[in-house]
Amino acid sequence: MGRIAALWIKRVRRRPMDPVERAAARAGAGLEGNADQGGRRQVTLLDVARWSDAEAELGAQVPFTARRANVLTEGIDYLESRGRVLALGGVRVRIRGNTRPCERMDEARAGLRSALAPEWRAGAYGELLDDGEIAVGDAAEWLAEEVAEEGA
Repeated sequence: MGRIAALWIKRVRRRPMDPVERAAARAGAGLEGNADQGGRRQVTLLDVARWSDAEAELGAQVPFTARRANVLTEGIDYLESRGRVLALGGVRVRIRGNTRPCERMDEARAGLRSALAPEWRAGAYGELLDDGEIAVGDAAEWLAEEVAEEGA
């Protein structure tokens, strides 16, 4: 089992993200106050271990905020997690895919984009399945349950 290590809200695209201790999750929408709402990419997630792998490849420490993810976890490996369901506290997230690193990563640190490319190092994105609140310190764990896809 893992845990939520940090949370951020991206209130405006391409602007600094705001660290928060807790965030309201809205099923089918996203985190309250976040610029990205709806669609398949309602929340973005990153794990400390994969980020550390990228830092080791770079030979430099880079702040987690450079990735611009909403949720930083410890102890959750997102590798090949598409379709799985993750519980963050009492809120379930269906993982839709791996987050592909973009050119913004190299703006934060030269070479970061390529260091994040392999093995889902840039994390995952997903859709929120429940309303609720998530907080730093909440448990994060993979669920065995299958959640039916819309239209299935």
